[in-house]
Order: sequence, then structure tokens, then C-alpha cells
Amino acid sequence: MYERIILPNGVRVVFERMSGVRSVAFGVWVGAGSRFESPAEAGSAHFIEHMLFKGTETRTAAQLAEETDALGGQMNAYTTRDNTCFYTRVLDTHLLRAADILADMFFNSRFDEGDVASEKGVILEEIDMYEDTPEDVAAEGLLSGCFPGPLGRPVLGSPQSLDGLTGASLRSFRDRNYTAPRTVLTLAGSFAESDVEAIASRFAAMPPAVPEPPLRAEYTPSLTLRAKPIEQNQLVLGFPGLDTASEDRFAMQLFSGILGGNTSSRLFQTVREKHGLCYSIYSFTAGFADTGLFAVAAATNRQTEERALRLTVDELRRIRDGGVTQAELDRAREQVGASILMSLESTSSRMNRLGYGELFLGGSLTPDELIARYDAVTREDIRSLAGRVIDFSRASLSAVGRVSEEDKYRELLRLGEK
Repeated sequence: MYERIILPNGVRVVFERMSGVRSVAFGVWVGAGSRFESPAEAGSAHFIEHMLFKGTETRTAAQLAEETDALGGQMNAYTTRDNTCFYTRVLDTHLLRAADILADMFFNSRFDEGDVASEKGVILEEIDMYEDTPEDVAAEGLLSGCFPGPLGRPVLGSPQSLDGLTGASLRSFRDRNYTAPRTVLTLAGSFAESDVEAIASRFAAMPPAVPEPPLRAEYTPSLTLRAKPIEQNQLVLGFPGLDTASEDRFAMQLFSGILGGNTSSRLFQTVREKHGLCYSIYSFTAGFADTGLFAVAAATNRQTEERALRLTVDELRRIRDGGVTQAELDRAREQVGASILMSLESTSSRMNRLGYGELFLGGSLTPDELIARYDAVTREDIRSLAGRVIDFSRASLSAVGRVSEEDKYRELLRLGEK
């Protein structure tokens, strides 16, 4: 069972002790990501993630790396559209030292202009790495098409937007968005009460200001085609999904699992196993604070693309109109339940669950409560959800590779409306 305290300035501290472990995971979560950027700031949230590892007023970048390695632990960070997370995992004897390093990075990073200039090269390489991954290019194409505006812009920014960023502009973005009410500290594993108090004290002086929320986003149907000289076409078919905290998110996860979540799913068994039209096909969901996306992704060659899309559309119509079987629902529940219970053995998984729950869900359900919510989902719940989500009049498609003409894809999407 986790505990939660709120500091006078609004910082939330959420922690959960785990018996029988010697490690502890500590995370600093900030409810600000790439969608909080203006067009001129695009890429700033992710750039700040990099800059926190480039040195502080008292530690160089090399010293940060050496001190972390000397603890035998790991320290890293990631940025999404809605949040940024900095985290570490170490033995319990090294928690306060690791937390001191992370707090120093969080509060005292230098944002040196020379470091900013050199790190732009690193991030440009990261952008190129994603450009070389057609699956990522197709997913980004779907997001940018469905959510024009801040939410749809790439988390990494673009070469053009990066060119205008400076140490001063990055520091300004951080100071404006990294405030106490948006900050959550999470601990999971082996630690003492005094550890919680010591860590909380480091964040008690954060400014209590509440910044403006980002612009709301609304799903817009789109067709995005990107020619790229690759052997397979990467396709992502999308529909309006659910926001992060929707009460239907439990039914949605089970629905997605049954449709395309694993090797026994309908799409995998039909498109790959029965007809041999692709190696990879799966469904996924993307939830944000105010909107969401449900999608199916597949990779297939140009010659079999149309047939694979037709079969995918057929399966989507079949599950929308006919629902799922009890055996499928039972199997999906068992998979989710096993995943929840197995994640309890990881301090990092528990730390992430606490942070995500506190930032986006108003708190974290216990594992038993989570499993109960999935067990409460009925076949009718899934059929009703599928009927609302699988609306081909609002379908979107992103295709990357040796793509066909727009009219051909629009014709295939119209098949779902019949």
C-alpha cells in the first residue's frame, strides 16, 4: 500500500515500501512535456532532459556519470507529450547520494551555451535515428495529422526549431513549467522514513506557481503519405481514442489486446498466420490528458498492401459488429492480470505506476483494485466501446514507403463504412 504527502508548496510525494528487496527506485515527475511548447520552443522539453546530464554548478558532466556509476546504479530520463520524468535506481544504502545527484541536476544545471551547441548535434543524430525507423515515422505521421498543433508536433522537435534554442530559452522554459504543483516525487523499494523526509526537504523550496495548461487538442481525421525508398510499406490506421483517465480505459486495453495485442489476437492470426501477408501487425492505444488515439500498425510490401488493409478493415468491422467471445475476454483478462502481478516484483515498475497515477489519474489503484476493474469489464462493455471507436467516417491513415495514390487509400477506408 502506498503513502502520499503534499508539501506546503504543492509538491506531491508518493512512496511504497517493498519487503524482501534491497533496491529502491526514485523518480522526479514533472507534468510538462512537448505539448507545452510554443512553435518556437519545439523540442525544448526533450532538450532540457539532455541538458540536466551536462553538468551543474558543482559537478561536470563527467563527474555526474562517474558518481552515478560509482553507486552501481542507473540514472536516466524520458520526455513525452504530457510529462517529463527523471529517475534513478540504486541499492538502498546509496539512495540519499543518488537523490542528491538527481536533485543537483534538477535544480542547478548550467545550461551552458557551449553545451547546448554540442548537444544539438546529439539530438539531430537522435532525430536521424527515428527517421531511419519507418515504424516511428508512420506513427509520428498519424499523430501530426490527427492532432495538428502542439500535441501533434514531434517530441524531439525539428532541425529548424532546434536551431533557435539557446541555454537562456531552455532555462526560461524550465523555470516557467517546472513548478511545485506539477511535480511528483515517487519512491518504491527499500527505504526509511528519514529518507523520504530528506528527499522531500530538497524540493520544498520549489515555486508554488500554477502555470497555464496547454492548448486542448481534438482528434481530426487525416491521411498522411510519406514516400520513402524502403522495402516494406509501414501503415498505421487510426481512430479517436480515450483520454488517459477515461473510465473506459480498462475495456479499451482488453479490446486492444483481443484485436491485436499478441500472437493469439485476431489481426495476428488472420493477417499474418492465415494469409501470410506481413511479419508484424498489432493494435495500440495512446492516451493524453484531453484526448486519445486507437490504432492498428502493420508492415507489408507494396504488392500485398491492399489485401492486408482489406483484411484489417474486415476484422475491425467484425469485432465492432459482433463483439468478442467469452474465451477471448477471459484470455485477455488473464494476460493483463499476469502483467500487473509480475510488475509488482520490480521497484522501477512500481515507481512508474505511482508517478503516472498521481500525475494523470488522481492516484494509483492497488493491484487488487486494478484487477477488479478489468474483471468487471463485460463483453457488452467491449462491444459498446468498439461501436463508438471503430467509426470509419473518422478513420485516419499514415503510410510510409513506396506509397500509392491518395484515392486508393481513401477507397480502402470507405470499405469500413459499408
